Amino acid sequence: MVGSSAQGIVDVGPGRVRGRVEDGCWVFVGVPYARPPVGPLRWRPPAPPEPWSGIRPAFEPGAIAPQRPPVPGLSVPGDPVAQSEDCLSLNVWTPGLDDRRRPVMVWVHGGGFTGGTGASRLYRGDLLAREGDVVVVTLNYRLGALGFLAHPALTVDDGAWGNWGLMDQVAALRWVRDHIGGFGGEPDNVTVFGESAGSMSICALLAMPAARGLFRRAILQSGPPNTHSAGRAQSVAAELVRDLGLPGVDRDLLEAVPADDLVAAVTRLESRPAGPGELPLALEPVVDGVSLPLEPGQALSTGRAADVTLLAGSNRDELAFFVMADPKRAKLGESDLHQLLARSAPTVPSAEVVTAYRAARTERGEPTSPLQIWIASGSDLVFRWPTLQLSALQGRRGRRTYVYLFAWETPAFGGMLGACHALDIPFVFGSVHDPGVARFSGGGPEAEALSAHMRAAWVAFARHGDPGRGEATGSWPAWDPVRQATMVLDRRSTVVDAPRSDELAVWQRHLPLGTWRREPGAPVVDGGATMDGHGPTERPERPERPVRPVRPVGPAGPAGPAGQVGSAAVVGPAGAVRPVGPTGT
Repeated sequence: MVGSSAQGIVDVGPGRVRGRVEDGCWVFVGVPYARPPVGPLRWRPPAPPEPWSGIRPAFEPGAIAPQRPPVPGLSVPGDPVAQSEDCLSLNVWTPGLDDRRRPVMVWVHGGGFTGGTGASRLYRGDLLAREGDVVVVTLNYRLGALGFLAHPALTVDDGAWGNWGLMDQVAALRWVRDHIGGFGGEPDNVTVFGESAGSMSICALLAMPAARGLFRRAILQSGPPNTHSAGRAQSVAAELVRDLGLPGVDRDLLEAVPADDLVAAVTRLESRPAGPGELPLALEPVVDGVSLPLEPGQALSTGRAADVTLLAGSNRDELAFFVMADPKRAKLGESDLHQLLARSAPTVPSAEVVTAYRAARTERGEPTSPLQIWIASGSDLVFRWPTLQLSALQGRRGRRTYVYLFAWETPAFGGMLGACHALDIPFVFGSVHDPGVARFSGGGPEAEALSAHMRAAWVAFARHGDPGRGEATGSWPAWDPVRQATMVLDRRSTVVDAPRSDELAVWQRHLPLGTWRREPGAPVVDGGATMDGHGPTERPERPERPVRPVRPVGPAGPAGPAGQVGSAAVVGPAGAVRPVGPTGT
């Protein structure tokens, strides 16, 4: 049913909502897509919202999910701060309440699965909607223990026992399928896009049976396809209840725990060191065998998401966003570097990593201190290489995949953060013109031009499945493991074949493209027939693209003693507090 363009009223099933025009777009905020998940509805799939009578004004954002409060000065001013378990709402920006059937772009926010909101000013969809003639949707979902605590004691009727926050995202996508036509959108042309934990969520959605058919395209921004195993999820749940003073994981007891106490308990858990090869996130999506039957990489290797086209990428200096919050960063020594690498990539010799990165950076005239080697190698290990792995797996199933590397450097803190984590977000939404945001993103004509380029590419991908189809984007070839055509997004964006490939050779040797590891140190699972015809159990004797030999430069440095270099907390530009540990995300 098409909404009323004169009065701004749309029927969304349980009732009608009224929006208003802001900056040339119809805007509807705080629209409920599910019932409040409180009391006995905690740790259960979201239920449809209760019907309401009359016309519900959609003028104010809904409450954000329970989370730690943002640190003053390190969040976006004006973002909503009121918290409640009654948080399952979404926001819509559309150029018209008509039957134009525009592409729909659904944003999933990041925040380490413990923070953030889809209603952040950073994610205002008016510019994308108005300029690209698309419908933009942002959403809240359950966070922290309420969204991602997982244990068989919480098993529901269908056998699932985790991923409540992912189920919220699926419910929001079903809402889009059922109601976005009233907002001028095309329910059969939906693109999901997200950053950090939002991108990690989308990786999981690619593998979720419940999400199948709810979107045609996905944009993955700086979010690796990480999940918890069933065993690790149960261990985290056991730690959490011990911290709360409960005798065990029990649904009735947990339903009585105040949300603030759950938030505090998760905060304490995340201050502990991560295990070898693990991200320092206490909570992640879990492979429970039902709601999420397989890890995303395994699912893609078997063709579970073969009908979805991907645009994926990362930022060159992702880890700078995290390690700069560590007061010990200036003292990071060679032995500390080896210790961090050994803990973060236990199956890859740290000496090889250090030698490869120091040689490549020396040749390019880039800094080679232990800190800079850690930022570069850790960024590739945690973000870029998993992105390329996922792209290779998906490409083998016959779907086009497009890859980018974001290289624009922030002027914040004297430029020491480089092209850090989350820096791409204001360029995608066009908020680089906001003075508060520009302090982080940078502003001026070059920033505006890069933002315009990225907006055009993201919209072209949502409309056509090809980011190079936009008038302002230029050619953007699909990625494959041989050429590895990559759009490098910077002051002068251009396609580069296999950018910064010398140092990536070390990951190719130990974690070859087109393979997937279930656990640190586990056997490599081959992702099916390769592009040159090798079968599922066959391996080419050489890498899939020739890699120039790495020229060793200087000593690799001795391995240090056990332990790790500090941990801290950092707040992202949207107020999402995330831990800093061996690999940070």
